[in-house]
Amino acid sequence: MANLTIGIGDLKVCRTTDVLVTYALGSCVGICLLDSQAGVGGLSHIMLPDSTSSSGGAATPMKFADTAIPMLIREMEKMGASRGRLRAKIAGGATMFAITNDRFNIGDRNVAQVKAILAKERIPILAEDTGSNYGRTLFFYPGTGVMEIRAATHGTRQL
Repeated sequence: MANLTIGIGDLKVCRTTDVLVTYALGSCVGICLLDSQAGVGGLSHIMLPDSTSSSGGAATPMKFADTAIPMLIREMEKMGASRGRLRAKIAGGATMFAITNDRFNIGDRNVAQVKAILAKERIPILAEDTGSNYGRTLFFYPGTGVMEIRAATHGTRQL
């Protein structure tokens, strides 16, 4: 068993014997996908909702929800996962600073976009720990399907 670290604007897929971990989920969102029958899990750490709003979006597709989630699905399918069996758990999307304009609330926009894309892909969200005003570290255990959220001021939760 190995811990595979996913950086900001990154994604990885693995077999159920590994653990996926990502740190520093503030306004970013971590998307955990699992096909338990195939024994394949994946995690994406997205920064922004939409690649079309960035001039460098095409060069950095793993940073954006609209491009990273389809990429994660394709990578999982290469390892034998079936799109129809995928299930999701998501975390992050916090409002890290006082914001008076919803347009600048990246956390809420990230969560909304992730949910819209997963709905479009017909992937149900089984659990989520999103919003609020604190950062999270996410551990995903594909072998059990558990998403563990660790937050300095809010303890540890398993979903």
